[in-house]
Amino acid sequence: MPDSNVTSATDARDVLARMGRDARAAQRVLANASAGVRSAAIAAIADEVEKAKAEILAANAQDVADAEKNDLGAAKIDRLRLDDARIAGIAEAARAIAAQADPLGAEIGRWGVKSGLQIARVRTPIGVIGMIFESRPNVTVDAAALTLRSGNCVILRGGSDAARSNAALHACVQRALTGAGLPEACVQLTPASRAAADALLEGADGAIDLIIPRGGKGLVKAVQEKAKAPVLAHLEGICHLYIHSAANLEMARAVALNAKMRRTGVCGAAETLLIDRAAAETMLPAIARDLTAAGCELRGDATARAIYPDMAPATEEDWRTEYLDSVLAVRVVDGMDAAVDHIAEYGSNHTESIITDDEDAAEHFLRHVDSAIVMHNASTQFADGGEFGMGAEIGISTNRLHARGPVGAEQLTTFKYVVHGSGQTRP
Repeated sequence: MPDSNVTSATDARDVLARMGRDARAAQRVLANASAGVRSAAIAAIADEVEKAKAEILAANAQDVADAEKNDLGAAKIDRLRLDDARIAGIAEAARAIAAQADPLGAEIGRWGVKSGLQIARVRTPIGVIGMIFESRPNVTVDAAALTLRSGNCVILRGGSDAARSNAALHACVQRALTGAGLPEACVQLTPASRAAADALLEGADGAIDLIIPRGGKGLVKAVQEKAKAPVLAHLEGICHLYIHSAANLEMARAVALNAKMRRTGVCGAAETLLIDRAAAETMLPAIARDLTAAGCELRGDATARAIYPDMAPATEEDWRTEYLDSVLAVRVVDGMDAAVDHIAEYGSNHTESIITDDEDAAEHFLRHVDSAIVMHNASTQFADGGEFGMGAEIGISTNRLHARGPVGAEQLTTFKYVVHGSGQTRP
């Protein structure tokens, strides 16, 4: 485990400056490594994680015990906890990334100009990425695999609540890098101290090209305020599920239950249910009963409560809240335009879904809702890089620049222009 005693600002700056220099040197090696070498390293991470499962689970059990002792909260403990299935999922995601087509060197476009020059736009790595994340130990491996795939080096700062789990997983990454002949500095883990986080946000002595936070609203806001490098993030996941008047009732029931209750602590969990007034009398009671039976607290507007009285009154703040818990706000709306207007006013540009059998209505919703992910007849819980075929994600971005939605290996690249001439000089 990295030295957690690095607590002074001066010590942390020195440590991060060294890590930054090492990462910058390692990135030049990594960017020139073949796709096969990087694939082998990522696949080896999966092997190492499986071999070290007992050690990883033992470390995680200690983290979870401390989290329970400190009343960290059910949602955070769920994100922190590892088990056999989640270890298998970590390895599976790494292997999926190892098998992906390599983004580096891929041509985005090619054209000629009147001077006779041939110009190509080609994908290249961003450089050195700093990542600050909370709770989720799987991020250690997901970030390592995605940055290796995209030719970037990464400096990770995980939360203190997952320090043992992160260290155990990082040890697997280091063994895989060594075995593949790549520098260990391709993936580094800082001490889990506030001073280390601050030094990383200061830019690790100018080495950091991009900062990615992954965690709650407080963490993301702090990173956006303090970071000296550009930040790729989403602040909140206030996701909406809209039940249109032409929805199939059984589909609406199944999707609503899954979108809210599958895992309440993920950023793709639905936080507000919107339902057409024309469908509310016939559909809302069954949907609400399903959710209530599953342990969800409903907070509704006056119309929703008149139809299903077993709801608490919703306040203005409920429409703006990412609960990350078994709580759902419910509003009856007067048609499509009212639903789109509600999302525009209260949403966080993360993920929204419409349930309808009317294709024209679906297209209207998908066109007019300006979120990173818009869905038709699907649970918002599919807002996930793995479910998008990316193997995993380093996070979900609600930015408009430079990536939006799940951020996989391709989204962790930038580009350069490669120009071929035949001796041209400019008049």
